[in-house]
Amino acid sequence: MLKSRVLSYLVARYGRMRRAMTLGVRVAAFDAEGRVLLVRHGYAPGWHLPGGAVDPGESAHEAAVRELLEETGVVAGDDLALHGLHFNPGFGGRDHVATFVTRAVRIGPEPAPNREIVERRWSRLDDLPEGVTPATRRRLLELSEAGAGAPRW
Repeated sequence: MLKSRVLSYLVARYGRMRRAMTLGVRVAAFDAEGRVLLVRHGYAPGWHLPGGAVDPGESAHEAAVRELLEETGVVAGDDLALHGLHFNPGFGGRDHVATFVTRAVRIGPEPAPNREIVERRWSRLDDLPEGVTPATRRRLLELSEAGAGAPRW
């Protein structure tokens, strides 16, 4: 836990020194039963929406498709759409997260647990696992109530 906090702090400091904006993606992927897919990382506490960084030369949409597949074995549906763009002040002061949603997923073979993703879980919105991060809860609440998104992650 302390190790991940130190790493997050150092990455944030590096980002501030470079004065570069960073962009990440998260995907709210729902199955045919209306359950959302969550992941638990080996380097950060809590349950999160699958996602990660946008690579150089890659669009946010392409990154969302890639990250969802890499982390979970799930293929995003043709309905993959941007839900919102959120400022993440806790990660370098210049980070933004693009949240996508898809409800027409194709579930492939689940990758074996590894250092990055130690667990995956499909959950009903009314029965989320303990430890879902506050930002993940906010995004899921927005999606379940079709409400306006908060500007901050």
